[in-house]
Amino acid sequence: MEDYKYLFKVVLIGNAGVGKTCLVRRFTEGLFPPGQGATIGVDFMIKTVDVDGEKVKLQIWDTAGQERFRSITQAYYRSANALILVYDVCCQNSFDSLPQWLNEIELYAGSKVLTFLVGNKVDKMSKEIPTQIGQQFAQRYDMAFIETSAKECENVERLFMDIARGLTKRARDLNLQPEENNEFPSGGSTPISTFSCCKI
Repeated sequence: MEDYKYLFKVVLIGNAGVGKTCLVRRFTEGLFPPGQGATIGVDFMIKTVDVDGEKVKLQIWDTAGQERFRSITQAYYRSANALILVYDVCCQNSFDSLPQWLNEIELYAGSKVLTFLVGNKVDKMSKEIPTQIGQQFAQRYDMAFIETSAKECENVERLFMDIARGLTKRARDLNLQPEENNEFPSGGSTPISTFSCCKI
């Protein structure tokens, strides 16, 4: 069994076509899949990273953005340690849908979940959402903000490493203990309690 200090569940949400799968595959495999098809239901990948000399395993859940899968994907919010809400900087509709996704986070996720807002596809010339608009939206809802390009590998590593560092810091600060029950299949790994269940 692989040795690691912490295991965290990271869930990507957002409209279909915003590049969630490409972000995951760029980070975990170093690949940008051309012509990537839509995710069906939920997929997940694992990557272990180093945070201050400790091994941290990220279980990254890539959810489908289509409405017909929403009842399936909502179940994956509950035990998430971090949520990545993605929109396409070249698609106004994906940005306009953010309040609906935030409503789902409020309904289904833990109150202490770490949330990042990500404006993806900044490599394209047809940008519709200015950076400052994304920043203002993130500040309004108390989210971290970053713009990325899965195609050009811009800020992808930084996004996931910022999450890994943030979650590790919380785990150390709260002295979280492993729990036995794991809502997601994890291949025998030991999860860390969600922050919403811990006394602060």
